[in-house]
Amino acid sequence: MIYLDHAATTRTAPEAVEAMLPYFTEYYGNAGSIYGLGSASKKAVIRAKQTIAQSLGAEPNEIYFTAGGTESDNWALKAAYDTFRDKGKHIITSKIEHHAVLHTCEYLEKQGAEVTYLDVDEDGMVDVEQLKRSIRPDTILVSVMYANNEIGTLQPIKEIGEIAAEHDILFHTDAVQAYGQIPIDVADCHIDMLSASGHKLGGPKGVGFLYISKNVRLRSFIHGGRQERGRRAGTENVPGIVGFEAAANRAMRMMEEKAEYVTRLRDYLISRIEQEIPQVKLNGHRSMRLPGNVNFSFPGVEGESMLIMLDMKGICASSGSACTSGSIDPSHVLLAIGLSPELARGSLRMTLGEDNTMEEMDIVAKELVRIVEKIVKQS
Repeated sequence: MIYLDHAATTRTAPEAVEAMLPYFTEYYGNAGSIYGLGSASKKAVIRAKQTIAQSLGAEPNEIYFTAGGTESDNWALKAAYDTFRDKGKHIITSKIEHHAVLHTCEYLEKQGAEVTYLDVDEDGMVDVEQLKRSIRPDTILVSVMYANNEIGTLQPIKEIGEIAAEHDILFHTDAVQAYGQIPIDVADCHIDMLSASGHKLGGPKGVGFLYISKNVRLRSFIHGGRQERGRRAGTENVPGIVGFEAAANRAMRMMEEKAEYVTRLRDYLISRIEQEIPQVKLNGHRSMRLPGNVNFSFPGVEGESMLIMLDMKGICASSGSACTSGSIDPSHVLLAIGLSPELARGSLRMTLGEDNTMEEMDIVAKELVRIVEKIVKQS
């Protein structure tokens, strides 16, 4: 099998599995208990917060563990609106956000919020000038993703953060795809809230975090117990948190070397596809993109057909976000960058990891050439 869908999920790293195991069988106490067994779990959670905070240039009391990126996005947007709606009801986001943000914005609109959806250019880059023009006296939140999950484009996060800070507006970024892949400094980028998920970087599924700056006072998101300083009730997922910490440690340690290696694979695969398949279109910014992201549209070819034929050859890829798998609608991201519905349906996303090899890139390129030729001849 050749696995090229690391944006959907990653293999749990051996370091994460090893770190988690004792917290299933030996240190299984509730982190909220006062006896020794519970204290061991509590210490693990505290240590994980220290590790995560250090990776962002944040403080441990600014890290809140969640069930994943979707919950973190929901928390950031819903709590911000609920807390500051008396100040204003205007939110700014982009047209290419993950549905965890877009659907939350749609929900908030039904609660009275007014949302501006920023355009992007043909590379998927947010229009910063439009952002400036969109700011109103009642704007309370800007939410723009760090890196797009489909086309890999990196946004000018520092510039957006500076604009938000100048106008005393909260800035949230969905960094689910970026965290662990590229360096992030929340203070330098003026980020008030940041979402991340464990399973995108070798951690387990079902655990994520929301960074909330100590200068931001949000209302509680989940009510119940006093976990997470009363903001997010519920017994902590200690094994998951420990696994996330181990994966984050590993990702930070390997980041520079991995990014260099995976970028080399990415650029090689892009080059071969562009040279050997006529009229293909690379989606996303050519250089300002995630190290492992490759997204192409193939005229006259259905993406689903490519996926099925690739799968028959043992190659795992996708046509877009895993969260929209099965949808017959073309990608909202590809439509936003100007593709026609037909061309958007002919898209293929391949996201690479450190386990992939140059030999695999040759196999994938060869199979893609054969598959596209076969589909075009049959159409």
